[in-house]
Amino acid sequence: MSFPEFPQPAPGEVLFVCTCYEDGRALWGGLLDEIAARREDDGLVLEGSGVRLRMVEDSAWDHLHGGNIPALVPGSSPVPPVAVMADIPVVYGGDGPLLVDLAAIPGRGVRIPSTRLGEILADLLGGALAFDDLVRDMDRYGMYQGDGGRPAFPTPASAPPRRSFPPLPSTGAALLVRTCFDDEAGWQALLGELGGTDPDGWVGADLDLDEIDVEHFPLTALVVDNSAFEGLQPGQVPVLVPPDEHTTLVALADARTFTEPELPLTVVDLYDSPGRQAVLPCREVGSMACNLEIANMDFYEFVAEDQRSCQHSAVHYGDEGWQALQPHPRPPRAYGPADPPRR
Repeated sequence: MSFPEFPQPAPGEVLFVCTCYEDGRALWGGLLDEIAARREDDGLVLEGSGVRLRMVEDSAWDHLHGGNIPALVPGSSPVPPVAVMADIPVVYGGDGPLLVDLAAIPGRGVRIPSTRLGEILADLLGGALAFDDLVRDMDRYGMYQGDGGRPAFPTPASAPPRRSFPPLPSTGAALLVRTCFDDEAGWQALLGELGGTDPDGWVGADLDLDEIDVEHFPLTALVVDNSAFEGLQPGQVPVLVPPDEHTTLVALADARTFTEPELPLTVVDLYDSPGRQAVLPCREVGSMACNLEIANMDFYEFVAEDQRSCQHSAVHYGDEGWQALQPHPRPPRAYGPADPPRR
């Protein structure tokens, strides 16, 4: 699937992209009423801040994801360091808009309260706030300064000096990407724990459904063992995922995988808050992929909560290993019947 380039914004304009359509009509949910803006020509001006949004509406961008946005921004002149996206979680779930980084680590995203859009954009454009600050202050749901509890494993807010990475392989399943090359024995042990690879480079490709442990559903993933991805950080992943397939998730085998018990993998959110991470024992990632694929659970339900910010958490990691505690579910989203989540 390919998407057309966005229109060129005027100096100072912020792209405001709709990625949810029905019969060719742009769907914004209640967002346009919540952001306190007035229409002006082909854009919106946010009250109080004066920030101007360039509305981008065309069904050619239906089902576009945050990680796809940077490649579609015209490069002929400077653009603001962020774009605003109204997607399925906004329209059918009542979530806040997704801010997509276009400058520091392009393609990562953070949700913000819709009523604070003007304030936050003004601070970003004026330099009082950096995208790193948004990431640093995300809650478990990927919401900036939200009340959903602090993640036990916060997503890295910055990355090493920028280097280029090649695109990841296109697949409609999951990807297992090796990002640490210091421990070959540990890497082989991880692959063994996941059942080994087949000749085409997949783990879990030939499952016997009669022998599956439903409590620890095996991970089916294409393995990427390429030193070109050494040091890849979660926030750098979404922009590398090709848009022509709906990749379920990307799991990183990083330094933590080979230095901690249970061989934890860093799983990267590609859709709700692109670049957000969840850290799980490798044996749990297959169940996560399965539940995300059938839209039975949301990404946040796998994000462990910091014990210092709550009395209980969904999952925590300690000397005894991973233990299930009392979860804090959010009310289910009311997605439209023709619009499955994350698709």
